Amino acid sequence: MKTTLLALGLAMAVTGMSACSMNSMNTHDSMGASAMAASDNPMVGGAAMLTSRDIIDNAVNSADHTTLVAAVKAAGLVATLKGPGPFTVFAPTNAAFGKLPAGTVDSLLTPEMKGTLTSVLTYHVVPGRLDGPAIAKLIKAGGGKATLKTVQGESLTARMKGNGIVLVDSKGGSANVTTANVYQSNGVIHVIDSVLMP
Repeated sequence: MKTTLLALGLAMAVTGMSACSMNSMNTHDSMGASAMAASDNPMVGGAAMLTSRDIIDNAVNSADHTTLVAAVKAAGLVATLKGPGPFTVFAPTNAAFGKLPAGTVDSLLTPEMKGTLTSVLTYHVVPGRLDGPAIAKLIKAGGGKATLKTVQGESLTARMKGNGIVLVDSKGGSANVTTANVYQSNGVIHVIDSVLMP
């Protein structure tokens, strides 16, 4: 049942059927597609992130995201994240995964834990293309916080921390956006310094 709901959530995100996805796309469209195309993407993990590549094709080149890429492959989410989206991905670094209790990552990568791994990974994906300015606008409109519904089904809370964005998960854990606005052909990636847990 849980796997079916996750698959349905991913299918909705891919086809753009989610209301959040539609609102997110409208927010981005109002900013202008030319602004996104003209922006210079930051380097991530020592690699250039090209706007002409999708989320997976860029992520595999980042030396800082080898654990995330291995997890996405183990969960069977490669085809989804290569799809049209658009998706907003909060991408934990290898160091972020290293903060988890010893043995957690190895356990999550086993076939028996595929459902749990999929849940954790899809909790880092929001339908639509929400770049930093769009998230900041939602935070301002929400009186200091924004609720972001994830593909997994639960929500993340976004708040401003100085000029940056911090995300709070459903367990009260937090992650800072360390590199924002890494534009992809099918969405945007924000690098984060902790793994968020549903």
